[in-house]
Amino acid sequence: MFGNAPKAMWEKWISPDERNRIPLACRCIVVRDRGRTILIEAGIGAFFDPAMRERFGVVEDRHVLLDSLAAIGITPDQVDVIVLSHLHFDHAGGVLSAWREGTAPSLVFPNATYVVGAEAWQRAIQPHARDRASFIPGLTDLIEATGRLELATGDTSVALGEGFRFHRSSGHTPGLLLTEIAMPEGPVVFCADLIPGKAWVHLPITMGYDRYPEMLIDEKATLLGPLLERHGRLFFTHDPVVAMGTLAKDERGRFGIVDERDTVRDLAS
Repeated sequence: MFGNAPKAMWEKWISPDERNRIPLACRCIVVRDRGRTILIEAGIGAFFDPAMRERFGVVEDRHVLLDSLAAIGITPDQVDVIVLSHLHFDHAGGVLSAWREGTAPSLVFPNATYVVGAEAWQRAIQPHARDRASFIPGLTDLIEATGRLELATGDTSVALGEGFRFHRSSGHTPGLLLTEIAMPEGPVVFCADLIPGKAWVHLPITMGYDRYPEMLIDEKATLLGPLLERHGRLFFTHDPVVAMGTLAKDERGRFGIVDERDTVRDLAS
């Protein structure tokens, strides 16, 4: 998760367990907008079989996303749009039903339009050997069969409409979509795997999973510079503690965040 940063550095930020694993979240955003319910990402879900769940240290044996939506009064059929930054299993697995022995997975959001970057979609269909294991076999077929797939090629989406725009990144995986939500007090950007958590806001910190770390660092700089001027906030999918923070620079000119929040109930644009 920290690329070439030495353990002596990163263990000050997040403590590993006895197997050298660190705690990570798979956090999503719900946006209620003009009568619509929009879900930005879907997390890892519960599609893993028990052996794979143990391998990756997934501690929950239930579909946490569905439970979380139910807690705020949202049923799966009420979700209108789902934006998937890319199709790695820890970002898209939540659109699938929970694992049951002998039962093929199915989509759990029956009415949703799925928005995926065109490049990210193509990568999932024809993955490279380096990241083939990060994709869920058959997922693209299930989504395409709904007839409600929008492949985003620009910085806006027909399904989302006004108030939303995309930033793009290819340092982690081709065509990663970073959704920006317009808000009166400053935009909120869902950072996906460009900046998975607070520690990764610092420009030099990248992941071993990233295909082109130097490109990713440049992409972070391109995103964060203008966003700082617009009083932007960053929403983190993988940070185990911090859900969102306001972008800032310290006295040494390094990017970081202030006004950290560990929970965000929902955003209304």
